[in-house]
Amino acid sequence: MILSTSLLHFRAGVGHLLGLTISLFSIPACLADPAPIIHYAPVENLERSDVALIDQAEHNIDIAAYVLTDGPVMQAFLGGQRGVKIRIEVRFKRAGSPLMHLKSYQIDGRWLRTGAANFSASGLKRQDNDLLIIESRAAATAFERRFDAIFAEEEALPLASEGQPAE
Repeated sequence: MILSTSLLHFRAGVGHLLGLTISLFSIPACLADPAPIIHYAPVENLERSDVALIDQAEHNIDIAAYVLTDGPVMQAFLGGQRGVKIRIEVRFKRAGSPLMHLKSYQIDGRWLRTGAANFSASGLKRQDNDLLIIESRAAATAFERRFDAIFAEEEALPLASEGQPAE
């Protein structure tokens, strides 16, 4: 959405140069997505930002995580028994397979969280990392499509108990 808005602004500028009267602010405010919100660790505690956003979920959350070890974030994803459908993808690196290195989630087809910060205490609070929160149905839907493809892949590792005889 941001790219198309920038492109529209560029075209509007060209139109003006050709003698057309086009306002650079011709996009109705109700159609434009709010500006993305960016946070930086260690200046900010990104764990708090994640938990606050996750707690707003009403319907579904899709999470693609390279690392998911932060207790409060895990509790926010799984807590509340509030009827939110949650899909989590954590992919361990196997020799010869591509690395899934995302640190992202979408909430309710409305919010996208992405950035460099892993879902770990050090990634969210101590390392120099960024966290970008975008309120955009287009961004959330784009992530959801990619997540669906990753989630459908057959590379998930079996649980430790699978394949072992029952006692």
